[in-house]
Amino acid sequence: MARALVVGGNGLIGSALVDLLVDEGHEVAVYDRYSTGMSHREHGVEAIVGDLADELALAKAMVGRDTLVHLASVSTPASAEDDPNTDIIDNVARSVRMLRDAVDAGIRRVHFASTGGAMYGRDVLRPSRETDLPDPVSPYAIGKLAVEGYLRYFAVKHGLDSIVHRISNPYGSRQHPGRTQGVIPIFLDRIARGAPIIVLGDGTATRDFVHVDDVARMIAATIDRPARHRVYNVGSGIATPLRHVVDLCAKVAGCEVVIERRAEPSTFVHRSALDISRAVDEFGVVPAIGLRDGIERTWAERSFGEGS
Repeated sequence: MARALVVGGNGLIGSALVDLLVDEGHEVAVYDRYSTGMSHREHGVEAIVGDLADELALAKAMVGRDTLVHLASVSTPASAEDDPNTDIIDNVARSVRMLRDAVDAGIRRVHFASTGGAMYGRDVLRPSRETDLPDPVSPYAIGKLAVEGYLRYFAVKHGLDSIVHRISNPYGSRQHPGRTQGVIPIFLDRIARGAPIIVLGDGTATRDFVHVDDVARMIAATIDRPARHRVYNVGSGIATPLRHVVDLCAKVAGCEVVIERRAEPSTFVHRSALDISRAVDEFGVVPAIGLRDGIERTWAERSFGEGS
């Protein structure tokens, strides 16, 4: 069993993954910047408060662990567009420093949450495979690819094993609807408040939506197990148009929808879906939660609307 430190373990993916790893018998500690509201189960889980900027605290938290799961990100795709320099400093540079400290701490393997939705280009006609040439145009995805490159460097230079999880578009009830990332909870919240849903373009843009519980299962399947590859796509494998997501959210909420259309930004990814056959074939984990079911769960598990 792994002795894992999950950096960003109080976030959407992190909290679901921590719950699952604990259930599977792994020894888990969480490093996160929030001191309250830890959403994972606390039984046997050490909660360490800190952020990526606190080098000493993070290095200390790695001591005695053999597995590092790096899920933390200071920026979002939208915020990285506003200031790419901040993303380089806060995410890329601090991730590289984390890898150096992981080597010093004797970490055996690093799991890194990269992006699948923005890694392969803006207008891909088929589900993207891990063997496809990355073609990121957004600062957020460029930064993720840079960290992937440094993981290769640390593998060659220091023998640090790593697995990259290129995650598509995760969603779930622990995703905060007041932020700029995660259209499903944002849509549900705006529908509940009677506010217009903002759709970029004509709604034909596609995304690969995957429930966070399936993401956690797919990552957990690689923990403390041999892996034949360095990079694995994590998603549903299904390209869903945004206008279909709007329709599903409206049906689940049982409310009328007002749509406000805005122009697609120049770096907007119009088509996105991931080929997940590599992970499915190797680890046998198939996404189990369909989009309609996942939206219903998200709606039922959180009170959307005022104060959500």
